[in-house]
Order: sequence, then C-alpha cells, then structure tokens
Amino acid sequence: PTKEMPLHSAFYALRSAAAGAVVHLHSHHAVLLSLFDEIDPEDALPPLTPYALMQLGRVQLLPYYRPGDPALGDAIRALKSTTSAVILANHGPVVAAANLDRAVFAMEELEASARLALETRGRSVRGLTRVQIADLVRTFDLNV
Repeated sequence: PTKEMPLHSAFYALRSAAAGAVVHLHSHHAVLLSLFDEIDPEDALPPLTPYALMQLGRVQLLPYYRPGDPALGDAIRALKSTTSAVILANHGPVVAAANLDRAVFAMEELEASARLALETRGRSVRGLTRVQIADLVRTFDLNV
C-alpha cells in the first residue's frame, strides 16, 4: 500500500456517502500556488470563473504534513463533510468525487484554476462578485 493511505482513507471516511474515488496529484500549478504565504487557507482558489466553484466548492489550503503522516488523515477528517477538494501545502491537491471520471475532471479544473490564479497574480482582474457567487450557490445547490 502507498504511504499516502492515511490521506486517501480519511477522504473516503469524510465523504463516505459521496466519494467513490479520491485523486491526489503533485501537479505543478496547485503546488506552486500552495507556496505563497498570502494564499487564504480557507479559500485557496480565487473565484475567477464559475467552474471551480461548481466542481470543487471552496478549496482549503492545509498546512504541510510529511507524506504519510497520520496527522494528515486527522486534518482531513476534521474538515466539513461537504469538502470535496483541498490543496496540501508544498505537496499537492486532493479531490474526492462520486467516481473516478468525476474526480479526474474536478482535478483538471482545480489545476486549471490554480494556473489562472498564478497567471493573474498582481494584476487587476475582474473575478466573480459575491452576488454572482451567491447566484451560483443558489442555482446549482452548491455547498460552499
């Protein structure tokens, strides 16, 4: 078994009714985004497009844990049960979804959104407003 078993099993436990697959990568843009001190740990991906919010909900940035550290599993289990994605600082993203196809699609959206966040850093950009986010939450019954 992988040394990351505590991480994966914790996500399955957290999302017991909704997780048929958990995908964990060490993807370039999500890892790079996790290195910046000023990233909001409660909302690591800025709301630039509706898609990340619709696919992932709010993505938290968890602090660094050594790969395989059982404490990482504890940190995952302490999250809200609606959490479907996190970014592990200095490590990479983790996504849970109903099946492998959805988990991979959501992971692709997370990586694309991390890239957008990095490419727009320090620039004046027009992200989604609170009203637009509230409309998405209401329309698509999102748990954010």
